[in-house]
Amino acid sequence: MNKTELVATVAEVSGKPKADVKEVLEALLGQIIKTVKSGEEVSLVGFGTFKSAERAARTGRNPATGKEIKILASIQPKFVAGKMFKDAVNGK
Repeated sequence: MNKTELVATVAEVSGKPKADVKEVLEALLGQIIKTVKSGEEVSLVGFGTFKSAERAARTGRNPATGKEIKILASIQPKFVAGKMFKDAVNGK
């Protein structure tokens, strides 16, 4: 399911116009990104937690040439699924 399909499905289920659902979804995603970028977590109880994790610099290899390359340190976004979400996916 892509973003357009998600908006259409939520609009159908909620009875709200697609434009309103799209606006709310984009605002929600924008706020999650802004919060995680600032180093904070967004926790949706039962669904999961969005957070960031630092990744140290390291040495890797170019798979085509085998030559060593330096991979810079970075901050990676992470999502940890909550119990309710995991149970729903596993049919519990």
